[in-house]
Amino acid sequence: MGNETEIKLPVRDLKEFVRTLKKLRARKIFRGTGRVHEWNVLFDTPQNELGSRGRLLRIRRERRDSTGKRPWSKMERVVLTFKQPVGSDSEEASGPVPMTGQRHKIREEIELEVSDSAALTRVFEGMGFRGWFRYEKFRTTYRLPDSQKWAHGLLIEVDETPIGTFVELEGPPNAIDRAARELGFSERDYIVANYLTLYREECARRGKELGDMVFHQEK
Repeated sequence: MGNETEIKLPVRDLKEFVRTLKKLRARKIFRGTGRVHEWNVLFDTPQNELGSRGRLLRIRRERRDSTGKRPWSKMERVVLTFKQPVGSDSEEASGPVPMTGQRHKIREEIELEVSDSAALTRVFEGMGFRGWFRYEKFRTTYRLPDSQKWAHGLLIEVDETPIGTFVELEGPPNAIDRAARELGFSERDYIVANYLTLYREECARRGKELGDMVFHQEK
């Protein structure tokens, strides 16, 4: 539990970006490829009561790439996430609540690992929620060396998605800004929208009906 501070940045050339990470001596937090497949489901009421207040309720299934040395069952986990605008507990908003700080997205976040996504889904459905949007991506998470004290608490998360590749920088605001500069970005590159918003914008550009953001339509 705590506040999450982050931004996204567009990655035009993944190979070049990875070379830049190596120059900064960034290291993957998982062995092997370091890639984790994420299958996400967002839940809300039919009236969009959570989304209209800037809140998010999500079940995420994660599967790490196998190295061939461990069984798949040890490489998977399910995470329940709830996010909301900072300070929104104090009063009920009657409309959408801003989800950003000045140049970073800042939200209260609660995450916990659960054992059974299907059972939790049934609980949510019994409470009137429905899984209405699904999206998937491959995430590879990096950290900078401990010797770079300024980067303490910073995560560099490379997301390969159906609408392109992005890097999420999450951590202290000053570390986010410095890391962005070290990686060759400026503040005008900052993205504070979530993947749902980015996908909705992409669908609008293509004249495509909004569906799930997946690599293959059948899952």
